[in-house]
Amino acid sequence: MPFKRAPQVFSAAIRELTLGTGGKAIAVGGENVLPLYAFDGPLKNPPRVGIELSDRGPDLSLPELAAFYAGADSPAEQARRAAAAPGADFLSLYLESSDPTGADAPVEESVAFCLEIAAAVDLPLVIQGSGHAEKDAKLFEKAAEALQGKNALIMSAKEENYKGVSVAAVTAYGQKIAAESSVDINLAKQLNVLITQLGISGDKMAMNLGVSAAGYGFEYIASTIDRVRLAALSQNDAALQMPVVTPVAREAWGVKEAIVSEEDIPEWGPRERRGINMEVCTAAALIAAGSDAVILRHPRSVRVVADLIANIL
Repeated sequence: MPFKRAPQVFSAAIRELTLGTGGKAIAVGGENVLPLYAFDGPLKNPPRVGIELSDRGPDLSLPELAAFYAGADSPAEQARRAAAAPGADFLSLYLESSDPTGADAPVEESVAFCLEIAAAVDLPLVIQGSGHAEKDAKLFEKAAEALQGKNALIMSAKEENYKGVSVAAVTAYGQKIAAESSVDINLAKQLNVLITQLGISGDKMAMNLGVSAAGYGFEYIASTIDRVRLAALSQNDAALQMPVVTPVAREAWGVKEAIVSEEDIPEWGPRERRGINMEVCTAAALIAAGSDAVILRHPRSVRVVADLIANIL
């Protein structure tokens, strides 16, 4: 008896989020099928791939990365190089120097970095803070103000700072916001509800549900994204129908496999190759779980993941 597959298409859908302006603007989300289930129905938008650029510059100890950015001595030149990387849909600015436990760069310096890059490239921008809630709240407000008209995504509004960040970014300056929770569907829903109660509509929001590198408790983030996506589609839960944007780079390049030198463990091979592999594996698994966009650091990782998406779809 022949097998007849019944397509699983839902009446509910993930909201579509537009980032950037002009010809390089992108749309994220919009699907009403399970992740990568293009055989069940058309995906309104493919998963997107972003390339991360730190305000501390690229890691020049990695030979391939150093060669990619060779001769790009200013943030603007590095941004143009990153924006031209094959497969890059958007540029994510990681303002790690602003961390109060690190360099503690003043807000004005971080905003100047954002403005220099915004003037140099036309890709959509995502702004990542240091992760310090209090400092990021001040930084995001000033960055959102400075980037008016760019339709950027501010990553991220947390439980500790969501009121000021959300109102400043979206209501005052017309940007988009990502709500960041910690690998828990209930916390994610609660934060989304709190932000929408500020008068911010769901089509101006994304979710950052948390991230871990493949092999480092990854099953928790994968299962959380899976549960969020199923609730959004099968239960028509409007509080969870925002697209998921996941910053992979920091986690993937922060684990032992991407840090330990080849001299310490020769059998593991070159450190750069290991970091790329960790970044690609993590991103691919996140997209399969339901992430609508991933943020990567290495241009080779960006190309590989973009090619993977294109070949699957």
